[in-house]
Amino acid sequence: MSANRLLLLAVAATAVLSTGCSSLNPFASSAPKPAELVSFQPSAELRPLWSARVGASGPYVFQPAVVGDSVYAASNGGTVARYEGGRAQWSVGVGKGLSAGVGSDGKLVVVVSAAGEAIALDAANGSERWRVPVGAEVLAPPAVSAAAVVLRASDSRLIALSPADGARRWVYQRNTPPLALRSYAGVALEEGVALAGFPGGKLAAINLNNGGELWELTVATPRGSTELERVADVAGTPVFGRREICAVTFQGRASCFDATNGNPLWSRDFSSSVGMDRDVRFVFLTDEANAVHALDAFNGASVWKQDALARRAVSRPLVVGDYVVVGDLEGYVHALRREDGRFAARTRAGSGAVIADPQRLGQGFVVQTREGDLQAYEVR
Repeated sequence: MSANRLLLLAVAATAVLSTGCSSLNPFASSAPKPAELVSFQPSAELRPLWSARVGASGPYVFQPAVVGDSVYAASNGGTVARYEGGRAQWSVGVGKGLSAGVGSDGKLVVVVSAAGEAIALDAANGSERWRVPVGAEVLAPPAVSAAAVVLRASDSRLIALSPADGARRWVYQRNTPPLALRSYAGVALEEGVALAGFPGGKLAAINLNNGGELWELTVATPRGSTELERVADVAGTPVFGRREICAVTFQGRASCFDATNGNPLWSRDFSSSVGMDRDVRFVFLTDEANAVHALDAFNGASVWKQDALARRAVSRPLVVGDYVVVGDLEGYVHALRREDGRFAARTRAGSGAVIADPQRLGQGFVVQTREGDLQAYEVR
């Protein structure tokens, strides 16, 4: 079994399984070599808009937060910064090594330390607003809104804090299976609701005001005779369409549901550890073999598959206009044609791997490499 960046976490035996096996780790020296980059005739250009450096990610995954023209980024070393047009508007050290970031609503910027401390900064000038212990390891970027700051702990608890002072508002907890993905998947906030995927293939909507569960959907049902075979966790952050909610699991299924009543629209066998994106016509996914797929958003039928990036630890896809962009373990960014999946453009964002999800920035996008390079592009 191959898995893109899959690390297995045993709730009862974390120290044993979290070290993982080299066959599951694309960065291990004994892992199979990534596929050679294929040659193609470019039909587009990944034009650099600006670049900056924020600091390395270390053993964690940091992805930038974009609000308007501002890009907020952080590093494992404790630097948090705000950029506009590539220029740092402010850059501060929070005095702690960080494990997760960044979340922002344009007013508050939130990161989490490796010691389990949530730290909130003023988005305008970087001054500290509050810091509170949360008593949990957090790997995913915080979800920030005027109603709540929601942290996803590595044991799948959701912890909501007050944006004003960091006071704990509520905790949402559910039973977890013996094995689960060690994931940096975040939480999506939409109109007073926190939407999150969980181990066991479940997707839940939580009331932001009180932490009550509004509904639960089954994206996939675990299958297999062993605990390893039954790992079927929702991968990546769920995505919203105009009236649909879609999600994908590892070793399970990709599914879309009617957002108004929760009825399934379509579902098909699929396995991903990084997640999906979508537009009005297509759903785009990276599977565990590092192939990028386009599915029909209305019925789940296959539209195209690009499998020339095998063993390259391909990131979650991002739709940018007529293209789909992904990063890889050697720092390359690839633009695929949205209609047929053919390579349109390629460039290198830096020497470090692009593990974090690419983030939309205006008409373009920004990526953060493992070595701390921030690079913004537009596709021409």
